[in-house]
Amino acid sequence: MIEINENFCKGCDICIEVCPRNVFEKSKKLNKKGIYPPIPVNEDKCTKCNLCVLQCPDQAISIE
Repeated sequence: MIEINENFCKGCDICIEVCPRNVFEKSKKLNKKGIYPPIPVNEDKCTKCNLCVLQCPDQAISIE
């Protein structure tokens, strides 16, 4: 299960860029900070490599 804490996320999209399995895409809904946060749309493709977790500068992503 992939969780993105929208309170920490600043919308840099690094997770979208580093994911080798294209798990994330930008949301089409603005959050309360006024950004389009990433959302896991292909969670079943996730191999739990943790690249997104390691590269996130805001520690907004967690994978269980």
